[in-house]
Amino acid sequence: MSGQDRRPASAGEARPVRERAGGSAVFSWLGRVGYARRRALLAGAALFVVLAGVWGGGVFGVLSTGGLESPEAESYRATELLEGHFGHRPAQADAVAVYSDPTGRLSVDDPAFERAVTAALGSLPAAKVASWTSYWSAGLTEEQRAGYVSKDRHATLATIVLRGADSEERLAAYGEIERQVRAQGLETHVAGGSTSVFHLQRLATENLATANMISLPILLLLLLVVFRGVVAAAVPLALGIVAVLGSLVLLRALTYVTDISIFAMEISMLLGLGLAIDYGLFMVSRFREELARTAGDVRRSLVATMNTAGHTVAFSGLTVVIGLCGLLFFPQPISRAFGFGGIAVVLFDLLAALVVLPAVLAVLGPRINALSLPWPRRRARAVTREDRAWRWLATSVTRRPLPWLTGGLLALLIAAAPLLSLQQGLTNHRYLPAGNEGQVVPAMLREDFPQNGPAGTRLDLAVAGPVDRAALDGYLRSVEALEGAGTAGVHLADAGLTWATVAYRGEADDAANLELVRRIRALDPPAGATGVLVGGPGGPAVSLDNSDATTRALPWALAFIGLSTLVLLFLAFRSVLVPLKAVAVAFLSLAASCGLIVWGFQEGGLAGLMGFPVVGTTDVWALGLIVTIAFGLVTDYEMFLVSRISEEYLATGDNRHAIIAGLRGTGSLITRAGLLMVVVLATMGFTATSLFLITIGVGLTFAVVIDATLVRAIVVPAAMRLLGGANWWPSRPRRPGERADVREPAPRTGAASGPAG
Repeated sequence: MSGQDRRPASAGEARPVRERAGGSAVFSWLGRVGYARRRALLAGAALFVVLAGVWGGGVFGVLSTGGLESPEAESYRATELLEGHFGHRPAQADAVAVYSDPTGRLSVDDPAFERAVTAALGSLPAAKVASWTSYWSAGLTEEQRAGYVSKDRHATLATIVLRGADSEERLAAYGEIERQVRAQGLETHVAGGSTSVFHLQRLATENLATANMISLPILLLLLLVVFRGVVAAAVPLALGIVAVLGSLVLLRALTYVTDISIFAMEISMLLGLGLAIDYGLFMVSRFREELARTAGDVRRSLVATMNTAGHTVAFSGLTVVIGLCGLLFFPQPISRAFGFGGIAVVLFDLLAALVVLPAVLAVLGPRINALSLPWPRRRARAVTREDRAWRWLATSVTRRPLPWLTGGLLALLIAAAPLLSLQQGLTNHRYLPAGNEGQVVPAMLREDFPQNGPAGTRLDLAVAGPVDRAALDGYLRSVEALEGAGTAGVHLADAGLTWATVAYRGEADDAANLELVRRIRALDPPAGATGVLVGGPGGPAVSLDNSDATTRALPWALAFIGLSTLVLLFLAFRSVLVPLKAVAVAFLSLAASCGLIVWGFQEGGLAGLMGFPVVGTTDVWALGLIVTIAFGLVTDYEMFLVSRISEEYLATGDNRHAIIAGLRGTGSLITRAGLLMVVVLATMGFTATSLFLITIGVGLTFAVVIDATLVRAIVVPAAMRLLGGANWWPSRPRRPGERADVREPAPRTGAASGPAG
């Protein structure tokens, strides 16, 4: 093979299109159909967009607010048993309203204070509120009444029990009475109980609109810089908007068969937007290359684009789907909502990229380059500073792969190190903004009111069976004697079931409270009892059970994701070591991302920059969510890089040359794709006002940045250089003189007369 044949292709140059075993016929057919049926496909897409805007928008009214706990968890079963038997008569109120005089003149002893509070509480609709209790309620003892008034007697609280068959209906009722409960002339704060879920979800809806309004103009500007033309820039963005509308339709359709959370909708839509724009970027870039190579032959260019970029987009999308399937292993219903919602959105992205986008490109043809911006354009074959930088990096990494690989792996391990200090926690009111009522009310209750009062925090104990009263009293004394336990007593009881409570101090995920739950569960049940279940909404039992359920499910989810990705990558590359290396590096990359999350949020490394309160724990379920979503994203860019390296290797049989050409040829494009995805994810992270969404957005941003830079530019090429020809075993390179390309029959012109492979 001549020296010319072995030179790396430039960023703007494409290798001839080679037939991919088992896949090219399908993608060639998609290219030909996209060209032949372009107008019909576009008409159908336009009709879908109109219907999506009309019908899909209704999804916001049917989203779920539940599904946060595993039905198999002991805490969940305890709540189901107690409420199924006694009805919804909680020992800990659903909501708490705190009333105070902003002037500091009125106290609870003033008739005007009493009139304002009782008038507000008396106006609450019976259809939404089962009961309320205040300082002035009849039947309270003096000791009980003291729990409703602050230490300085200038504030009082009222406990509210909401109506509803389940937590979802009760949260909906809370949303309707939230304004009515406010007293005229008094400062009122209402939250408490499990209402933090309501506040978190309301913020999620607001944050979704904000993130989209900010990210779309930035994405358009970046696409204009990348393509230097209005039409080429508009196509990926339009694909992204279609993906958002399609997401609304698919998510609303899914609400008929399963519950979809507002959190699932936000993350699924933003993921769909980012992937759609990425796929549009890769497809449009390759189509423009092929147009230049074929002297404007639209049909051939489209088929070639589908055989290369389309093929890679399909496999890349499937890796994202595989990662999202891992969420189906988690026992919490909200995890399945995330999984099904995300899978549906990504599959729609693939449909849009592989069916609708080819029709758009077929209609536009050379007009894809229309409306070029006035700034100076690069010459087609000019070597830019960016090209030289990527060539230098690729040459350096492949010349000394071992030091580069060692340094890259060491950096990933250092980033992953904070995982060793992981403290499991629960997403609750502390994840709300500092001024949100979900944060304000717990702080007021903690600082101004008695800890054992009516709004105090309690664990629920479901003691099943005809328990002996003396034995029950002895059991409760044993519970009170445990370290960290407060007052224990009976809330409700009959011959078959006893609802007991035990007070605790501090946060639900404090280590002492988690240990208290373990110790209570380790006690022998009282005589006559058939068992004791420990629960309590939003308390330490929920925190412990949720973390344990996620920790048990995560290894199975990761095993499924890893094995499925191995099979998919083997089918894509007909190689054993390339898939093994890809999965191993992906897991190491994700460990680095998770380590940065622990450092940034649990340990407060990013608190000064982003201004959030440091919680001191990490929600393991949120970490599992990030890992499963990010797995497909971190495998995504490697697919594009290795696909280009595979093209070069099959053309030349020279592993080092293939790595240099592949890294140089995709370096700028993948960097830009990564930047576009970072804009989408980081916008969500930096504009969100709840720590949960901040963690998800920034955590996914970490994953993309690490993969698109350190992993893709250093670790992958260095590892592939060390593995040499073994990368492609059991495939073989092309022998000298062997034909390596199957293309649309037409004479090659321009760039096509370059390396034939």
